[in-house]
Amino acid sequence: MSDVLTMGVDVGSTASKSVILKNGKEIVASSCIDVGAGTSGPARAIKEVLENAKITRDDVAYVMATGYGRNSLEEADYQMSELSCHAKGAYFLFPNVRTIIDIGGQDAKALKIGDGGMLENFVMNDKCAAGTGRFLDVIARVLEVDVSELQNLDAKSTKQVGISSTCTVFAESEVISQLASGTKIEDIVRGIHDAIASRVGSLAKRVGLRDDIVFTGGVALNKGMVRALSENTGHKILTSPLCQLNGALGAALFGYQKYKLEARKKSRVKAWLGGKYVWKSNWKNTG
Repeated sequence: MSDVLTMGVDVGSTASKSVILKNGKEIVASSCIDVGAGTSGPARAIKEVLENAKITRDDVAYVMATGYGRNSLEEADYQMSELSCHAKGAYFLFPNVRTIIDIGGQDAKALKIGDGGMLENFVMNDKCAAGTGRFLDVIARVLEVDVSELQNLDAKSTKQVGISSTCTVFAESEVISQLASGTKIEDIVRGIHDAIASRVGSLAKRVGLRDDIVFTGGVALNKGMVRALSENTGHKILTSPLCQLNGALGAALFGYQKYKLEARKKSRVKAWLGGKYVWKSNWKNTG
């Protein structure tokens, strides 16, 4: 039996991610482009993941789309909710997951996971940029550092600095005031991480914190945020180098399931039609 390749494409608000999976078990290739819905990001993510896998689109049996811009992806065979895909992807990476904290470019969410990786409940913050990747981008720009440097600055902090607001506009003004008063950048960064953890941690507490707790989304690559969430929740926070690809991974897994289901249906129809043809032939012959 030949291998079945499925592709998951997560079209987010600020990034486009893609994963190619073999037989629903092995990650063959992945890609991540730093622009999302409404841009060239999705097409570039698909092109890059195919190049990384050294295959063409015709080699892919099924394409499943998810994320903010999933409905606009013409290459997709089907679309799936990003909540279900995040649950599926996290369960693949961490079979004992019971709580997922996901921080994306423009939203944050907490998911309660049941047996078999099934989504049981969720809470989202999608009304403003507070506590999201976009919020960190704005703060990094004010501090004149790259967002990738934030985790290293957090590790150097020696003093807790309270940031009272997670509203992007007010927090930006607060950071500027802290800089003007001579507060060290690393202490401000730690304060920002703690403020986000407080906001997002409250979402997680609303769905109920149960181990294992898995942190996903691009922000989960920031070790300073992992530290802050662990301290806020009082739990060990698990993450993976694949955390930003979690939604695309879940989509590829659902794509494999969908492909197998449709293949079984086609097989049954073919068998039924074949049996009907034989029955008619026999009936004619006995006439």
